[in-house]
Parts: sequence; structure tokens; C-alpha cells
Amino acid sequence: MRQSRKLDHLKYAMALKDGPVANGFNDFSLIHNCLPDIASSDVTLSCTLCGLELNHPVIINAVTGGDKDVTEVNAKLAEFARQTNSVMAVGSQFAAIESPEVEESFNIVNTVNPDGIVFANIGAHATAKQAELAVKMIKAKAIQIHLNTAQELIMGEGDHDFSGYLENISLIAAAVNVPVIVKEVGCGIAKEQAIKLFQAGVKAIDVGGVGGTNFLAIEAARNKSDLDKETLSWGIPTAISTVETLSVLPSNREVIVSGGLRTPLEVVKAIALGGSAVGIANPILRLVLKNDMPGAVAAFKEFLVKVKLYMTLLGAKTIQDLHSVPIIITGKSKDWLTARNIDITQFANRQKHG
Repeated sequence: MRQSRKLDHLKYAMALKDGPVANGFNDFSLIHNCLPDIASSDVTLSCTLCGLELNHPVIINAVTGGDKDVTEVNAKLAEFARQTNSVMAVGSQFAAIESPEVEESFNIVNTVNPDGIVFANIGAHATAKQAELAVKMIKAKAIQIHLNTAQELIMGEGDHDFSGYLENISLIAAAVNVPVIVKEVGCGIAKEQAIKLFQAGVKAIDVGGVGGTNFLAIEAARNKSDLDKETLSWGIPTAISTVETLSVLPSNREVIVSGGLRTPLEVVKAIALGGSAVGIANPILRLVLKNDMPGAVAAFKEFLVKVKLYMTLLGAKTIQDLHSVPIIITGKSKDWLTARNIDITQFANRQKHG
């Protein structure tokens, strides 16, 4: 059952559109710097995340695995990661823990890209021992623990008991020898839960907000059910979730921004808010499956060139510099964050502007 579900998720992720709710970044405006005082050749995308050295901040976020029929997909993604020097996260490895015969759909990533940085992935219901197995399976440098309560409730065969998740996460963080990243799967993370996760020992939070691939829509399509727009719209838009999480960020923890990031400008906005990196899944999956490898790699490299273009326009030589550029927040996002007693003037009044 779990293995066939992976195939369904892949099929519908490719077929369905984002939404219906936007990621929120239209409410966030960067301020043009007419005196950037740098050359475009000065701009570098290298950065760090959880102590790991990254060539650029775009992570190929968790996509698939757990079925023999998706082994080729992960092989292609791994080759893409190798050629673009990208970090890659695999999909949930629970199927391989239950059925070792499908491990190859995951460890093919190591075979294709033995020197790459790979993130393991498992659900919050997992034990510390299972998390350790997931890390060992693919020689992971970090592990994502995914939270997908809304998806599970819509899923015909999903779990309906989410008791003990925070305790599980705490036990995993104490047991594994790699950084733990907690990732939402399309509904976002609010500041109250972010506080609890950081206190549990999580090194980074991937906000996984509303605005991208909609797993509620995917489950409805799998079940051939007509899910109402209100339910399909459940969650926190990515940009808002990012600010909520950043508002309670301890000095030694980090935020990854994912959930509907589709353009270079959105990537720059996400990092400018304070993200250490961004996660992109579906667009990269489509890029790799619908193009030959040289074409996919060239398109991604052009994407990164555009990121550098915007950094130049902001006078930001480094990813760290982006964290100091001013951002104006308006619209629904302003109303939401103000109501939540989050000071948005701190973003507008940053001093790095020339």
C-alpha cells in the first residue's frame, strides 16, 4: 500500500497545479539599490546550513522513493544534483524500513552522486532507531522529519493519531549524529510550534508553507473525492510562515523556506527575510523529467544567474548580505503578522542599502 501510494503521489504531483492559495510573496517587496557598489562578478551563492558547506542555497527538496518504479526518478534527480552541486533530500524512507527490498530506490542516490550532500527523510511517528536507519541507508548528512497531519487526515489510509510527535522528534534529535530538520508538507509552521520544535533540539525548520504542491489536492485526486476549496486552502502561506518562524528563531538555529517558490525573485525574497536556504521540489522534478539532462542543468544554472542578478541590484555580495536588505510587507501578510504581534518594521528599516 505504502509503495503504490508513492507512485500516485508522483503522478498527481506532476499533473496538478499549485494552489489554490498563493505563497504570499507578492506582499513582500525588496527595495531597489541604485548604488549597489559591487560588480556582478563579486556575487557568490555559497553558504552554510547546519554546519554544511553549500555551493548555493537551493535544495532539491523531498520528492520520492520507496518503490522500485521510482528508482529511475531518484537516479535522475541525483545526477541533476551532482551536475548542479545541489543538496538533495529524498522522499520518506519508511517504505524501505518496512520493506528493505525497495532500499535501492533510495541508495541509488549515493551510487549516482557519492560525494553529494543528501538529506534523509522520515515521518514524525518514527522511532529514534528508525531515524538512525534512514540516515545510515543513504549516508545522509542531515535528516528531515516531515509533518503532514492535514495530508494524513485526507488520505484514505492515513494516520489519524498524532499523539507524541514532539516527544518522538526530541528523541530522534538526541539519538542521531546528524542535524535534524523538521519540515512541514504544505501547510506551514506557526511561531508557537516553532518554539517547541527548537526546544526539542531541532537544528533547522523547513516551513513548507501553503502555495506550492498541494498534497490535500493530491490525496483528493487519489481518492476520487471532491474536496471543497476551504479545505484545499488550509494552512499558512509560505512567506507568512517564514516570518512567524523567524520571529522566534534562536541564534544557533536556522530556517529553510519552501512551499511554492517558483521564481528567482521569490528565492531572493525568501533568503532576504532570513532563510539560510530554500527548498524546491516540483519545478525541479518537472525540469528533470521533461528535459534531457543538459537542458535541465542549463535551465537551472540560468535560474541561479537570475538570483545573482537580483543580489547585484540589492548590493548583496553574499547570502549573508541578503539578510540585511530592507523589505516592505503589505497586504494580507501585513495584517496577519501585525495581528500576531510580530514587528514588521524591523524588515523595512534594515540599514544595508548602499
